[in-house]
Amino acid sequence: MAIETPSPQQDAKDYDDLCEKLKEISTLNGISGLLGWDEMVMMPEGAADCRGQQKAILAGIIHDKATNPQLGELLQRLQTNGKTGDQIQSAVVREAKRDYVRNTAVPRKLAKRRAELETEGYTAWVKAREASDFSMFAPKLEEWVQLSRDIAKSIDPKRPAYDVLLDQYEKGMTMERLDQIFEQVEDGLVPLITKLREGTAPDTTVIAGEFDTAVQSQLCNDIVKQLGFELKRGRLDVSVHPFTGGSHPTDVRMTTRFKPDDLTEGLTGAIHETGHALYEQGRNLELDGLPINEALSMGMHESQSLLWERMVALSPAFSRFLLPRLQKAFPQLDKLTAETLWPAFNAIRKPSLIRVEADEAQYPMHIILRYKLEKGLINGSVKVADLPELWNQGMQDYLGCSPPNDAQGVLQDVHWSAGLFGYFPTYTLGAMYACQIYEAAKKAIPNLEDNISDGTFPPLRQWLNESIHQVGCLYPSSDELLLAATGKELEPEVFLEYLTSKFSKLYQV
Repeated sequence: MAIETPSPQQDAKDYDDLCEKLKEISTLNGISGLLGWDEMVMMPEGAADCRGQQKAILAGIIHDKATNPQLGELLQRLQTNGKTGDQIQSAVVREAKRDYVRNTAVPRKLAKRRAELETEGYTAWVKAREASDFSMFAPKLEEWVQLSRDIAKSIDPKRPAYDVLLDQYEKGMTMERLDQIFEQVEDGLVPLITKLREGTAPDTTVIAGEFDTAVQSQLCNDIVKQLGFELKRGRLDVSVHPFTGGSHPTDVRMTTRFKPDDLTEGLTGAIHETGHALYEQGRNLELDGLPINEALSMGMHESQSLLWERMVALSPAFSRFLLPRLQKAFPQLDKLTAETLWPAFNAIRKPSLIRVEADEAQYPMHIILRYKLEKGLINGSVKVADLPELWNQGMQDYLGCSPPNDAQGVLQDVHWSAGLFGYFPTYTLGAMYACQIYEAAKKAIPNLEDNISDGTFPPLRQWLNESIHQVGCLYPSSDELLLAATGKELEPEVFLEYLTSKFSKLYQV
């Protein structure tokens, strides 16, 4: 009996039907994103239970659509036929299949409980952080650890649970590979940090004082707009923990926070989130709603925020751009110069207790500590009850400081309250990607540093848009995207050489 070969017309129809279903799921995820943003920025405290129910019901609907057997049948036919059109269509089918396999493996009951626990965990974390009492959050974290193990097991029982969780954020990455990368980073950074502490520290008193937060906010709004963030397609607000969210490239929501006695946190935080926001606003609307149009990985997303924050905003060139604007906003800085501003903005914090406030040199050690702890939580070698003690000891061993309380220690980050195990490593992976991408940008834009000094940011933004943002998930891994954009796969030594060169100059060692 002859097997009927599907016609090109049938293949085209299947692909169109697939795209229609994928776009519907994307729209529903956008609604979920808005609910999450509102929860962290504007929702009244008393609405927590209601919001949890809303998110749980919506998560159930999304799960049903994402696991619809008709979606699986379309993907199976398109893959079996091997006629998925051009490279873009092939990538759409590949990414959709990957998502479908993960989604169908997770039972609806687990998916619904995950959505409920997001709200319960966040609410518990906020209260525990305010009270600086880890025990108030520990029960929800216990639930998250077990739920995460169950979800990982349902997706792929043959792989280590942490590898399965990590793959959600950094495709193809494993504990084995991360251990190698972080060992190399740790071996290079620990002696560098020790060496820098023996050097001559930059004078940070030149930017010390009290700075009105309303004025800081206006300054940040002006700068992020000049960098290219479009307020017609986004918002900038204040939240407990800076983040970027929203529902669509035309509706990107980012937040930051300000301190009256710290001029740098609000500014660098806003520019950091602008990097995320530019990635989102720069996505290809011709592929709207399709998985290929999403960011390749969280590490690649983080590369864009860190590129703008560290490669651009913390550069000598940006200090020349920033100086007159800073002095206009705060006349008390009239004696400041670009030559004194740059070292002050880049000085190593002593002690570096808070991850989001840490300098470039010490930041990776914050990530390595979190990676080791969360890996231990998932594989059972670390108990939730022991986290505060292990956290404090790790901080002492890595950075020579121990948090005075839980709020400044184990409770400082929001991530575990949402069950985001495997997320933390992407921050330092992103920093490494950023170094390689920026080096490639400098080669492509010979006068890049002069552009930054002049406040001419479109050339860099356009290059990133074409090389990274609009490429989306065309490539199946960050290494392959890096190879296409920079000519190299990930090389940690590029990151270490960058830090060594920059901070050796700053500290005259």
